[in-house]
Amino acid sequence: MQAHRSKKLLAALCSGTALAVSAADDHQDVLAKLHVPAGFSVSVYADGLPNARSLALGDQGVIYVGTGREGKVYAVADRNGDGKAEPHQLIASDLTMPNGVAYKDGALYVAAINRILRYDAITTRLDHPPAPVVVYDQFPSDKHHGWKYLRFGPDGKLYTAVGAPCNICNPDQDIYTSLVRLNADGSGLEILARGIRNTVGFDWQPQSHALYFNDNGRDYLGDDAPPDELNRWSHAGEHFGYPYCHGGDIPDPEFAAGKHCADFTPPVWKYAAHIAPLGMRFYTGGQFPASYNNQLFVAQHGSWNRTDPQGYRVVLVKFGADGQPIAEEDFISGWLDKDGAVSGRPVDILTLPDGSLLISDDKNGLIYKVTYQGKGH
Repeated sequence: MQAHRSKKLLAALCSGTALAVSAADDHQDVLAKLHVPAGFSVSVYADGLPNARSLALGDQGVIYVGTGREGKVYAVADRNGDGKAEPHQLIASDLTMPNGVAYKDGALYVAAINRILRYDAITTRLDHPPAPVVVYDQFPSDKHHGWKYLRFGPDGKLYTAVGAPCNICNPDQDIYTSLVRLNADGSGLEILARGIRNTVGFDWQPQSHALYFNDNGRDYLGDDAPPDELNRWSHAGEHFGYPYCHGGDIPDPEFAAGKHCADFTPPVWKYAAHIAPLGMRFYTGGQFPASYNNQLFVAQHGSWNRTDPQGYRVVLVKFGADGQPIAEEDFISGWLDKDGAVSGRPVDILTLPDGSLLISDDKNGLIYKVTYQGKGH
């Protein structure tokens, strides 16, 4: 059996078409279906994390894991350096869809629908987590597109977004369909942009420090429209089109009357329709080949009502010398079989200090670790 696995590993690394599988890994049935570029391998970093979604890196190598409907927040860490985390520790439970997690100055921040919570000095209190401090609790409580992504920006402020409480509608409160930021203590809430249906992933481009974010397009305009979007925010007051215009040039059949698509900020990149782009990271690690530096990894969660499913992969959006996206290519595929069966759904991406990537999977309750062993460091 060991000889067979060794041959499989060697063939995978050489061909670049099959996943390199370690004999020590669990979940072989899922891993064996995946495809990665030559020189890369994927293992299971952590399991037993139902509905694992957003990831945040804390001190001492601790990874914090938000969930959706599971209502829990976990902490995991690889303390013995074997490439796989030890059994998780439960940080919080009975929260309302605590998808977003962020870490700063020893504290864990958790976004749970209408509020942001803070768990102080969490690294030293993993075994006995403290009661949370409420940082902000004035967001809408709608569960439809209500779960939030949460990150600290280069300016030290907390960024999140408030989705549309519907598939397609024109909410009467400005806070809906918005990108917002606030101070770490919950003060100074600003609405930065509107016209954003549902973003559950964003990151800052390393060179320009510009904020890029994904947006999930509306349903029921057909299998191939509208495209999901990668957008670039540049100034306060920007409007990205929803619900009037989709993908930069598709007027909405219900809400476009009297509106012009040219009046809204178009996406900088159009994904295929319904692939549900979620977590995203510009690669700044030192482990992968130089061609990956400052390029964008995107987790495509996958379509839920398309006739033929698509997505269910991690892609690389490549940026040119001018800082604009120019191409999209598969990085990890195989969670979607040719017959339409789904074996996993990637959600978020995190770069570790050693340059490897972590990818969460809410269908399997897993976190994968992606490493590079080939030539060309």
